[in-house]
Amino acid sequence: MSFEFIPTRVFYESGVLDYPLGKTLVERFQRMGVTVTPTASHNRITGIPGNTPAAAYREAKRTLVIGVRRSETFQSCKPSAHYQLPLVTSCPGMCEYCYLATTLGKKPYVRVYVNLEEILGIASNLIQERLPEITQFEGAATSDPVPVERYTGVLKQAIEFFGCESNGRFRFVTKYTDVDSLLEAKHEGHTRFRFSLNCEEVVNKFEHGTPSPEERIIASGKVLSAEYPLGFIIAPIFRFEGWQEAYRRLMERSAEELAKRAPYGWSSEQLTLEFISHRFTSKAKANILGVFPNSSLSMEEEGRKFKYGQFGYGKYIYQPEEMKEMKEFFSEQAKCYFPLARVEYFV
Repeated sequence: MSFEFIPTRVFYESGVLDYPLGKTLVERFQRMGVTVTPTASHNRITGIPGNTPAAAYREAKRTLVIGVRRSETFQSCKPSAHYQLPLVTSCPGMCEYCYLATTLGKKPYVRVYVNLEEILGIASNLIQERLPEITQFEGAATSDPVPVERYTGVLKQAIEFFGCESNGRFRFVTKYTDVDSLLEAKHEGHTRFRFSLNCEEVVNKFEHGTPSPEERIIASGKVLSAEYPLGFIIAPIFRFEGWQEAYRRLMERSAEELAKRAPYGWSSEQLTLEFISHRFTSKAKANILGVFPNSSLSMEEEGRKFKYGQFGYGKYIYQPEEMKEMKEFFSEQAKCYFPLARVEYFV
């Protein structure tokens, strides 16, 4: 199944025409017959249709905004990296549980930034400031950068930039499988290419407009063959009838594919695992139910534990005894199917 992202409409800041990539993108979408409209700011877009929250959300996911990122600071990205690397914002996928519902609101249009040299220049300065330490950058904190890579090429350029940085490391995560253009990148082992996986029951029910688990697993095998450090994020983990068997099958199939691609095994540095249980905020719940009014997502506050997060707002997580059971289960699965992998965390 193809998941090629073709925007219905494109907006661009006038400043993007001062950059070769910006000019190229505007002209390309005009040639494609897409409606291309100038805008004053990539932060305030008007003109996305939709009379209901659900319709506005769907149209936002089909909208591409081309902008210049002017801030000279990067957000922190604990605990996985030191800084976010802002290449893209949002993604065309329509996952009902998306945590960005808290921050991106009801019109999460897709944004790309054309001043890549300036962005990487800031990254270079941050690397220099932290010498002789290694500085980690996360490229997918508020996005999935792969669906727009066919247009921008910025992900490959970022990978090759970090390939030349002895004290810089890059990581990103994707649900998408259009990875062939990245397989030849000169990554030098400095980029960890991670895939967000979930069992079929969850993907089919809640992850609209994304490739199947099988397609992601096959793509991860290609990435391993290209000798990238690889990672799997199993997230968000849901409890439902039969959840253990569903996630066991996912782990088994993933291990089978990697064994096929690397028949002699892999080192602990090559593969990492991250496990994230489902959680939600009150704001996200309100946005999600506005966009997906018939959602069957489990978001009953009375069945969850309330916990304050690092960004100043609280979230609802599974109860301590449920979390303990889940952590023990996934620890066992990791040891069984990926005995040499490094488990980075279970949250």
